[in-house]
Amino acid sequence: MKALVNRITNSTAGFSTLALRLPVGIIFMAHGGQKLFGWFGGYGLEGTGQWMASIGIEPGVLMAFLAGSAELVGGLFILLGLLTRPTAVLLAFTMIIAIASVHISNGLFMANNGYEFALALLAASVSLALSGSGKVAIDNAITAKLS
Repeated sequence: MKALVNRITNSTAGFSTLALRLPVGIIFMAHGGQKLFGWFGGYGLEGTGQWMASIGIEPGVLMAFLAGSAELVGGLFILLGLLTRPTAVLLAFTMIIAIASVHISNGLFMANNGYEFALALLAASVSLALSGSGKVAIDNAITAKLS
């Protein structure tokens, strides 16, 4: 178990991942807050759940809760550099679902509700899953504690 946690939290990446983690974490947190609490002009859990149900993602409120929680908590973990790799994998999976179920039929561009923004977040999540958190992260304290 110790070896697995060490492998998950250890990162040889430098400071560049911090430049990626900060905006990506903030963006995911904001989108999660929209879905869960109606922050930043969002519709909250009920509204997002009704919308999800209307496009065939059922049960809508549960799916809105799962997506919103993944984004809000996952964004916070990415921001802090906490369990970065598994969190980034969860967020990448969330973006794949968003692209496939909501955005793909609208084409690439955001102006048409396309998948370009979700694709950028997917790419950032995959990058963090591969690289880990980098030098400035809670993951480093976990790795040091295990060593």
